Amino acid sequence: MKTSLSKIIILLSLGTAIAVGCNDTTTVQQRPNILFIMTDDHTQQALHAYGHGLLDSVLFPNMDRLAKEGAIFTQSFVTNSICAPSRAVLLTGKYSHINGKIDNSVPFDWDQPTYPKLLQKAGYQTALIGKIHLGGKPQGYDYSMTLPGQGSYYNPEFIKNGTEQTKLEGHCEAIIPQLVVDWIENDWDRSKPFAVNFHTKAPHRNWMPEPKYLDYLEDHEFEFPENFFDDYQGRGTAAREQEMEIVNDMYWGWDMKFEKNPFTGEPSRLPAPFGRMSREQMEAWNSVYGPPNEKFLKEKPEGRELAKFMYHRYLRDYLKVVKSVDDGIGKVMKYLEENDLLENTVVIYTSDQGFYLGEHGWYDKRFMYEQSLSTPLLVRYPQEIKAGTVVREMVLNLDHAPTILDYAGVEIPSDMQGKSWRSVAAGKTIPWRDAVYYHYYEYPSVHMVKRHYGVRTDRYKLIHFYYDVDEWEMYDLQKDPDEMRNIYDDSAYSEVKEMLHIRLNELRNQYDDSDELTWQFLDDYLSKRQR
Repeated sequence: MKTSLSKIIILLSLGTAIAVGCNDTTTVQQRPNILFIMTDDHTQQALHAYGHGLLDSVLFPNMDRLAKEGAIFTQSFVTNSICAPSRAVLLTGKYSHINGKIDNSVPFDWDQPTYPKLLQKAGYQTALIGKIHLGGKPQGYDYSMTLPGQGSYYNPEFIKNGTEQTKLEGHCEAIIPQLVVDWIENDWDRSKPFAVNFHTKAPHRNWMPEPKYLDYLEDHEFEFPENFFDDYQGRGTAAREQEMEIVNDMYWGWDMKFEKNPFTGEPSRLPAPFGRMSREQMEAWNSVYGPPNEKFLKEKPEGRELAKFMYHRYLRDYLKVVKSVDDGIGKVMKYLEENDLLENTVVIYTSDQGFYLGEHGWYDKRFMYEQSLSTPLLVRYPQEIKAGTVVREMVLNLDHAPTILDYAGVEIPSDMQGKSWRSVAAGKTIPWRDAVYYHYYEYPSVHMVKRHYGVRTDRYKLIHFYYDVDEWEMYDLQKDPDEMRNIYDDSAYSEVKEMLHIRLNELRNQYDDSDELTWQFLDDYLSKRQR
């Protein structure tokens, strides 16, 4: 009798478990959490997992872990290589000319549909923590804690839920991951899956390392990129007239960390942003940067030695703040792992665009050339993605919104222009794009990179620079990966050129872009700047 009763109890318990397993709450809980990590201006050549020679001895173990335990996308690109427009593309899954955020100046319309709003409606609890750089009050988030504008590295202000401003002591790349952990630990409603946008400030200009990394890499020597001393021969006006050269265009204050121009004694074009530091922070800073600055002032190097100093000051500072980003990723991953959350969390790591680390002698982004167009993309989700997966399909930041919705089991709106890469990350063979379309608008403006649009295939690239010029460039990326030789007028490539023009027109039609729309945006842009 006891045995029979026990069996009945067990059967009843199983029945209850099955019933609970069918109710809405448990179904929601079984959907994956989403951790979307976005850095600012991180580039593939500054990530060891991509195999670039620059970082043979500089490792970022937590980013590398994502690549080893998940998928690395070797052809990950952006549609418009500049900060705020890239973030608008992420949220909307639509090109800049559709979502309206064509550059850093025009406002972003938060009232339009975004993927976080759709996740909220589907039962996800959403949070945005760190940098968003879109102005206005964030919509689609149950909680937001964001940096105003570009934010500050030291002792930064944050805006809570779009209204309440607060200042936090410390370095932003230590503060932001702690805020992510705190929100999951204390504020996450565990009856719902979470979707967190974890956005860093680094490695955006002006690359101010946190105290523990001030002397990191100070003794490390780097080789110049092969085309650092590029003379831009054979290319168009745009490459020659840009204002983003490390030696000629960086600021002695913001970028080189000098209070005055060492050659003229004049105050730096932009003041070094040291006023936010505490006395202890300033003393630690001066103990590292003071001696080499004093040596520079005595020697006042010129030519190649000047370039070497400026290149190393820039690159070391850039990599120092990336090191802090890697620590922050490790902190959040460790928390998820220790709380049995990691295996059911889709972790996506990317940046808002790529960046130049001395290629062509440049810093910054904007151009459709490879270092700016490409951006890292690493994804970990062991339930679907095998460790060590390499994805060679061409993906865009346009694709992240539909992909996240796909993982969440949410219907992808028909007007989103991207495609979900969930299946290709899982190793499935599905029909995929053979080319990507790009369009950059912010000219005339800082860095003076001319407006242009273009198409990139696996091997070739065609770019049209317009507005105050009408110039075409074309590159064979297989033979010329550094994009040093414009082959647009090379008769040996006439058939390729014709094919690229056809493909470019097809993509412009597919994405509803046109010359008429381009000039409309130009007129709107100039009228806003004149107000």
